[in-house]
Amino acid sequence: MSNTRRTGHKPLALGLIVLAAALVAAGVISRRSQAEQVKQANTPIVPMVSVVTAGQAAGAALELPARIEPWQRAPIYARVSGYLKSWSVDIGAPVKSGQTLADIETPDLDQQLLQAKAELATARSNLALASSTAKRWQGLLAADAVSRQEADEKAGDLAAKQSAVNAMQANVDRVQALQRYTRLVAPFDGVVTARNTDVGALINVGGAPGSELFVVSDLSRLRVYVNVPQRQVAAIKVGDKAELSAPERPGKVYTATVQSLSQAINASSGAMLVQLSVQNDSRELLPGGYASIHFNTPVASAALSIPPSALIFNKSGTQVATLGKDGRVVVKPVTISRDLGSVLEIATGIDRNDQVIANPPDGVATGDAVRVAANTAKAKL
Repeated sequence: MSNTRRTGHKPLALGLIVLAAALVAAGVISRRSQAEQVKQANTPIVPMVSVVTAGQAAGAALELPARIEPWQRAPIYARVSGYLKSWSVDIGAPVKSGQTLADIETPDLDQQLLQAKAELATARSNLALASSTAKRWQGLLAADAVSRQEADEKAGDLAAKQSAVNAMQANVDRVQALQRYTRLVAPFDGVVTARNTDVGALINVGGAPGSELFVVSDLSRLRVYVNVPQRQVAAIKVGDKAELSAPERPGKVYTATVQSLSQAINASSGAMLVQLSVQNDSRELLPGGYASIHFNTPVASAALSIPPSALIFNKSGTQVATLGKDGRVVVKPVTISRDLGSVLEIATGIDRNDQVIANPPDGVATGDAVRVAANTAKAKL
């Protein structure tokens, strides 16, 4: 019976030993895993970056908003008061120089002309009487029948009557000249772009903005005004060509020519006003609208180009991160020459063929280690 008990205890002891060995092995493996995790956590993460080569800046289009105006624009105001008798052209109608736009009925002016003519007739009658009297007194003076004083008085009265006739004639001419303004005419070939009156409307003399009866604009040629920033004004010259595009004509490009420059910088905008002209024979471009002007400006030979994403802004100013020979970061301060939107021209701070980090990580500093993406390591701007 003693042998039987000993035989039953042996498997139990072996099982306990195996269980204890398994627990010890699990603990060792868990500790090793935790140690490896701690080691990885303490190891700094090296960021991956893309690199471009700072090279010679290529010519880039300078795009600026512009305003389109007609080559000639004439608001037509009333020169005489009255009532609109009729009008013959409406908005959008082409007109020729001298063509009648409308007629004004002027009953008051007509009466003024009749009065002026009547006063002129009276003055002429008085002049005729003064002329015959003066001649008669000159004859009496020759016969010593009257004194020289009396003869001089008659001659002076004749001169006064002549001056009165001249004044009355001038008044008649003035009223007749005003009567010619009862017919409104187009000052040049163009298009009627506004009509602000109708038949029977009361017409008053005036030239205040908004009181014009018609507006005639020359649309065959247009003026384009654009404000060029001070940094780019040196590259714009009279005679330069530019490309104009309008939002209502997508995909179409028109050629504009620089006509004049204001030769002054506006203190409030920091830009110079530039005037261009563009042919508009097809009447596709509309005056008063907005457009985009693209200048193909030359680039200074010393300018280098980098993408805008490469800039770093902090308390030290504007900087870029470059890749050193040892694979570590070198942060350099730079000066921006021109911002062309998709590319920046750098005046100073970097050298040609510098490896510029296009996407510098936050807080990057000189001496930091980085990894260069294989597909961008040789990218060039």
